Amino acid sequence: MLKRRIAQPLARALVSNEMTNPSETPAVVTTAAQLRTHVDRWRRNGERVALVPTMGALHAGHLALVERAAELAGRVVVSIFVNPTQFAPLEDFGRYPRNPERDLAILRGQGKTDLVYGPDVSEIYPSGAVAEAAPKGPALGLETDFRPHFFAGVATVVSRLFLQSRSDFAVFGEKDYQQLLVVKELARNLGVGLEVVGVPTVREADGLALSSRNAYLDVQQRKVAGLLNVVLREVGVRVRQGASIPEAETHGAARLIAAGFERVDYVAVRDAETLFPVRDLKRPARVLAAARIGATRLIDNMAI
Repeated sequence: MLKRRIAQPLARALVSNEMTNPSETPAVVTTAAQLRTHVDRWRRNGERVALVPTMGALHAGHLALVERAAELAGRVVVSIFVNPTQFAPLEDFGRYPRNPERDLAILRGQGKTDLVYGPDVSEIYPSGAVAEAAPKGPALGLETDFRPHFFAGVATVVSRLFLQSRSDFAVFGEKDYQQLLVVKELARNLGVGLEVVGVPTVREADGLALSSRNAYLDVQQRKVAGLLNVVLREVGVRVRQGASIPEAETHGAARLIAAGFERVDYVAVRDAETLFPVRDLKRPARVLAAARIGATRLIDNMAI
């Protein structure tokens, strides 16, 4: 059973907006049956479908995902669902930013989305039951050292969205790089014939990765946050110039603390395909980090 039954107003708000603007694109559906009706019709016409799973609070990073989805397929579905199973009891599920009317206006302004799927919790988790996925491989370590529940929740909701949408592609951002690899493996294991496509991180002028959680930052915290990507670049440079990987990781963590981050969960250089620890750069590598400012936890990564 779901541990928390917190109200999910997104579906009701989207339906209300759609009733007010029934002829506008994208259309809005709130049940899997409605979603399949649209997808089945498109498939009968020989069209392919790309899914962009989101938790709403849309920004330019999400729009880049939609843009890529439109390049891949003739039809684009954007899901908006704040998934309770990927939040621990003391995390920010209750205060996670929600503004479905604004999200819908953003998608309509871009003009690339054909359908918005805004299900209620009961549509994703009927009767409150949760048969959790148990991802392995790239899901082990890094995020799960600090959020052991997280990828089980992600894999569970994503697998249901994949099965409900029957899409040909699913598009995710590289900002959540470990999640991207987990979802790619999940799609292979499900055998649903769906290709997971990654899109490079969209950044603000100072290099801060766009994230819905950036809205939590005050002015001073925002200045500190802008140094996360700078430190990641420094770590990459040090490794390329011959520093040992452990030394570069330790230096990066110390630099974040000195910059004003209050806690560093990890700064890690990993294999770009497996996320296994590496000793050298004989294969493509990635530097990943997670750090906290106040109550806000930020993640980022870069190729080396």
